Amino acid sequence: MSSHISNERPQPDKVLADIADYVLNYEIKNDLAWKTAHYCLLDTIGCGLEALTYPACTKLLGPVVKGTIVPNGGKVPGTQFQLDPIQAAFNIGTIIRWLDFNDTWLAAEWGHPSDNLGGILATADWLSRTNIAEGKAPLKMKQVLEAMIMAHEIQGVMALENSFNKVGLDHVLLVKLASTAVVGKLIGLTRDELINAVSLAFVDGQSLRTYRHAPNTGSRKSWAAGDATSRAVRLALIAQTGEMGYPSVLTAKTWGFYDVSFKGNEFKFQRDYTSYVMENVLFKISFPAEFHSQTAVEAAMTLHHTLQDLGKTTDDIKKITIRTHEAAIRIIDKKGPLNNPADRDHCIQYMVAVPLIYGRLTAADYEDSIALDPRIDILRDKIECVEDVQFTTDYHNPEKRSIANALTVELNDGTILNEIEVEYPIGHKRRREEGIPELIKKYKINLARIFPEKQQRVVLENSLEYDTLVNLNVNEFVDLLVI
Repeated sequence: MSSHISNERPQPDKVLADIADYVLNYEIKNDLAWKTAHYCLLDTIGCGLEALTYPACTKLLGPVVKGTIVPNGGKVPGTQFQLDPIQAAFNIGTIIRWLDFNDTWLAAEWGHPSDNLGGILATADWLSRTNIAEGKAPLKMKQVLEAMIMAHEIQGVMALENSFNKVGLDHVLLVKLASTAVVGKLIGLTRDELINAVSLAFVDGQSLRTYRHAPNTGSRKSWAAGDATSRAVRLALIAQTGEMGYPSVLTAKTWGFYDVSFKGNEFKFQRDYTSYVMENVLFKISFPAEFHSQTAVEAAMTLHHTLQDLGKTTDDIKKITIRTHEAAIRIIDKKGPLNNPADRDHCIQYMVAVPLIYGRLTAADYEDSIALDPRIDILRDKIECVEDVQFTTDYHNPEKRSIANALTVELNDGTILNEIEVEYPIGHKRRREEGIPELIKKYKINLARIFPEKQQRVVLENSLEYDTLVNLNVNEFVDLLVI
């Protein structure tokens, strides 16, 4: 005997309601969160400016229809583009993520929470310029920092216990989710509208991780987050029209996200939404390398100098063993040919070989001109990764959140060099005091790539000090960064 299907509209799934209530009601009081968000903003903008020196990135930028200029639209830092907020979000999100040099969050799922700045900054700038044109008050940069903290929190807390990569989905799903929520707040959505918008983010088909893994690794991984944060702006604007949402998008039997995309499992949560993620976010300061390799690259730099002191080169190396954590083996332990920069910056062997040979690892070192050096592949073949179970345990421990790697080099003459172990990268919270001066140095270098000296000084005068930055109108800050 068949049973009837209930068509009674359910209450919104708790996950949707919790996100909306957090964004609309939570007050951020932690000074560390605000100050870290300030540094995160500077670093993220700088990463975007460096990406503008790569034609493979800039070819994707600009309006959908060439020559289009949107009055009161959002401007794209480092360019002359002024675009609608959706396309501006794609542009800003793409430059931020292009070189894999912005911040990182590591847990059951990985990701880069500052990817959300694409949607946040584009929307805030567009709203500010529109408000001014209508005789209203513009948004302040403190609202941008607040949105960043909240987007970091949503993406990061969701990632703590829920692995999307294990079901084949890409972490940019969380960028779309977080950006939708905070952009929705910026444009003034009600609670019901915000829940609708967040539900639409889950209804969407989600990005596969195909472009991050061999044998298909490719450049989409550099613009996927830009695509996600721009889609978020679109969904928030759709919800603003009064378009309906889907309250049981996660839990609906057969047709909901859990059954369709998450193997029937519900999301798990380790903690409530506060400002924890921004306070503990990882900065990529020293190297534009996939974060699980950061400490391995640092160890390789030390070993480069050790070899020099011994009068040796990489030609004298017989074998290299990398003790590492499970996530690094799953993501970046890669053998065989590497076909493009996106392939190379997700191969731990490549990212260790280059600093051992050259004593550096820069974004340019992933390009063909360097990759053609035969010494790199010869050295890659000598590198073996082995899991250290304690490293894996400490990686997941919320009190440690280490990303440890240890390198042992054996020479052709039988000499075994002292193992170099690095537990925390320089961008980790436990090395924050050491890292912030280097972060500021990185920011200044990136400003100098794009702007003349006078403009650099003006940008620094208005952005380096927290109290100065937060009181700027958003459009004033962005105007400092355009050419």
